[in-house]
Formats: sequence, C-alpha cells, structure tokens
Amino acid sequence: MSAGDGRMTFAGGMVFAMLSEAWQAMNANRMRTFLTMLGMIIGVGAVILMLAIGQGVRQKVESTIASMGSNLFIVLSGSTTSGGARMGFGAAPTLTLADAQAIEELPGVGAVAPAAPGTAQLVYGANNWSTSVYGTTPSYLVVRNWTLAEGAPFTESDVRSATRVALLGQTVVQNLFGNEDPVGRTIRIKDSPYLVLGVLAAKGQSLDGRDQDDTVLIPVTTAQRKLFGSQFQGSVRFMMVQATSAGVMPAVQKEMTNLLRQRHRIRQGEDDDFSIRNLTALMNTAATTAQVFSLMLGAIASISLVVGGIGIMNIMLVSVTERTREIGIRMAIGARAADVLLQFLLEAIMISLIGCVIGVVLGVGGAFLIYAVSGFNVVVTPVSIVMSFGVAAAIGIFFGWYPARKASRLKPIDALRYQ
Repeated sequence: MSAGDGRMTFAGGMVFAMLSEAWQAMNANRMRTFLTMLGMIIGVGAVILMLAIGQGVRQKVESTIASMGSNLFIVLSGSTTSGGARMGFGAAPTLTLADAQAIEELPGVGAVAPAAPGTAQLVYGANNWSTSVYGTTPSYLVVRNWTLAEGAPFTESDVRSATRVALLGQTVVQNLFGNEDPVGRTIRIKDSPYLVLGVLAAKGQSLDGRDQDDTVLIPVTTAQRKLFGSQFQGSVRFMMVQATSAGVMPAVQKEMTNLLRQRHRIRQGEDDDFSIRNLTALMNTAATTAQVFSLMLGAIASISLVVGGIGIMNIMLVSVTERTREIGIRMAIGARAADVLLQFLLEAIMISLIGCVIGVVLGVGGAFLIYAVSGFNVVVTPVSIVMSFGVAAAIGIFFGWYPARKASRLKPIDALRYQ
C-alpha cells in the first residue's frame, strides 16, 4: 500500500469515527435532536408540496394553452351602435368569407378559419341539449389543433354545398347519446336533420373556464343559409388565423391590418372596422403568471428552511456550551482545531439531511394525498427533491459553521476549567 492510500484510509476512518460520534451525540438527546430536525422536516416538506402544487397549476395552464392552438390571431368584426348603445366588437357584419380567403394568401399565414357562431337546441330521440354551434371550415380543426376521436371531418365540398352535416364535442355526445355511437346518426338542430360525421377529441376547459367540448361544428355556409341566417351574404363574426411560426406574427398582424383596411376601403385617419388580437401573446402571459405563481410558492415555503436552519444553529450553540469540557479534553490529547470544527459541522449536516429525508417523504406523501382526496393536479419533480437535499445540506453547513468554528477556537485550558 502506498503512503497516499494509507493517508486516504486513515482520513476515511477518521470521518467514519466522527460520524459515529455525531450519531451518538444525537442519540443521547433524542427529543432535542427531533425538535431541531422539525424545522427542516416542515421546511423541506412544505417546499416539495408547494412546488408540486405550483408545477401542477403551471402544467394545467400549459395544457390548456396547447389545446387552444399555436401562433394564433383572432380577427373580430367591427362594432355597431343601436339606439345610442355601442354593441362592441363582433356585432357589425364587417368580415366576410372573401376576407378570410384573401388573408389566407398572405405570406406567413398557415391557415384561416372563419366562424359564424350561434346557440341552438339539439334533439336526438328523447334527449335534447342546448349548445354552441360554430359554422366554420375544415381549417378550424387545423387552427385549433383539434383531432377527431372517431369519424371523419366535413370537407370543402360540404362547405360549397352547404350540406347539413355536423361534428360533435364530447359533452354534446354524452348528453345526447350516452353510450351509443353517434357517428352516422341523424340529429335535429332547430328542427332540421343533420348527419353526424364525427366526434371531436376531448379538449377540456379553456382559460376562462368554458367547456370547449360543449360545441358542434357545421359548415359555415350551412350556418349562414340554413341555420342562423344572415342579412349580409357571406358575413362571419370572427376569424381565427394561424401564423406559420411565432417569429412572423408581428409581420403577419401588420399585413392583415393593411389588407383589411384596403378591402374595406378605410381611409387614412379613420378607425378600423375590425379588431385583431394576438391570442398567443395573451396565452404566454398566462403561462408566465403560472410560472411566477409556482416560484412564489416555492419561495414562501423556503422561508421554513431558513427558520429550520436558525433552529439548528441555536441547538448547536447549546451543544457546544454543554460539551465545552469534552472539547478541552479532545484538544488536550491532540485533536486539532480542524478536527473539532469538522466534528460539530458533521453533526449539523447529519441533523439537516435526516430532517430532509423525512421532509421529502412527508412532502411527496402530502402531494399524493391532495391528489387522491381532491383530484387536483400535483406534479412532484426529481428537481424539487434534489433541490431540497441541496438546500438542506447548504443550510446545515451555513448555520452549523458558526457553532463549529466557536468550538474549534476554544483554548484547551479554558475549556477544561469550564463548569
């Protein structure tokens, strides 16, 4: 064995002996050790639980945003005034199918889905259900990133022919058909028969809490000519526009504005008779808010870790005072200041890490308990657990350093005289 290997073996044995002594010191005062750990247990458990809740909220918001589609604009028709009352955007028939076709030709535009929405009563057999009906085009599924659970979508041929066909959301299927397969069945919308071509995949709630699955899609021309009617041929309430990428969205918005002003013959200085809103920017704001919420919960819970660290420091200072004579004896028989420093520092770290392990178990268990009881989405990530261990070790070193340093700087003669 080389001299270097011998020194490493000796150092390892010395550290092991110190850990054993630290364990004996902790075991000699079990209640005090437990109370010292309690701050770390509560702190780590709270950090993991709060981060799990925050991550669950963030994941829920992100999944809802993904369900809306990506790189989206919504173009609303203009406002109107009736009897002195301004009706807001979407009330005036200023947008048309021709506008949608023109926008689709712009560079950077991937797809455009015009919409003529309304509310109607649906009937199938003895069941009926009132829901939102959207007259739109096949591009709506592309823009909204919406797939079919079964069946097939309607086509451009159905739009040109104003065919009475429909795609049903999951909520509508449950209330009209129950466990029966709706594809190929005929429902009645405002007393007119519509063939069910397919069932939309589940989307869940939108950011405003609206059930996206409580909807029916039909060809936009069918809605205009046969269901809701329209005083102005080809008019639509709004259009959803998907850009090819997030980077081209500012340019696309400018191009759409210029195109619509030109098509609607709006002179310079006059207000637009439409409104363009960047849905992606709004959704990114919601995602950022959820992320800040998650970090805030973690920061609040981290205060408990600091309090736990202060508790460790206080108890270690008491321990140093109680064991002053022991320190004097150690130093009198050859222990170096560095050995005493390491001894007390290892005790602080052990208390911190054991409390951390218990806190991790309680935090993870609490997260799963919340999910089991309330069904609220919680996400425990390995990062939060590793971070808790790292912070616990750092706090043990930080708050254990001063008591350990105080112990190592005692003079042997003074320590031996201490009563």
